[in-house]
Amino acid sequence: MTDVRTAHTADLDAGTLRAARALLDAVFEGDMTEDDWEHALGGVHALAWEEDELIGHASVVQRRLLHGGRALRAGYVEGVGVSARRRRRGHGGAMMAALERVIRGAYDLGALGATDEAARFYAARGWRRWKGPTYALTPAGVERTEAEDGGIHVLPVAVPLDLAGALTCDWRDGDAW
Repeated sequence: MTDVRTAHTADLDAGTLRAARALLDAVFEGDMTEDDWEHALGGVHALAWEEDELIGHASVVQRRLLHGGRALRAGYVEGVGVSARRRRRGHGGAMMAALERVIRGAYDLGALGATDEAARFYAARGWRRWKGPTYALTPAGVERTEAEDGGIHVLPVAVPLDLAGALTCDWRDGDAW
């Protein structure tokens, strides 16, 4: 039986954080950078456990997104992954349900960057593909992030969104989105 638990990064012990990082390293086949891991910290984690084995991880962290002349409080989803031998059993959906509850209760909108393979999963959960241009607020000013166009998804919550409008994310090391 699978148990999905949520906890803030501050409430997770070092062993759990190491297990989550190792899981994501395996899920992303070595493509999980230190910056990617850093992006997944500082918010609420949804952890899927089977007995004492961590089989899934996802987290939501606060970011500021600029849209329609406003700075919006966004719950940004990071580090979503399920152990290869446990996929297609609803674990990802259970973790996302836990994070979507947090997003709906605490943020203006949810946002995430999705691969083409994951886009259908998120769309089925009510996430909408951002159709407009994307930007990042960098130390050098606002810069276009064309490579991210079409890969950003949002979960509308508390504010009206023009999905064809511009969307700008706050700055962070590594991948902006």
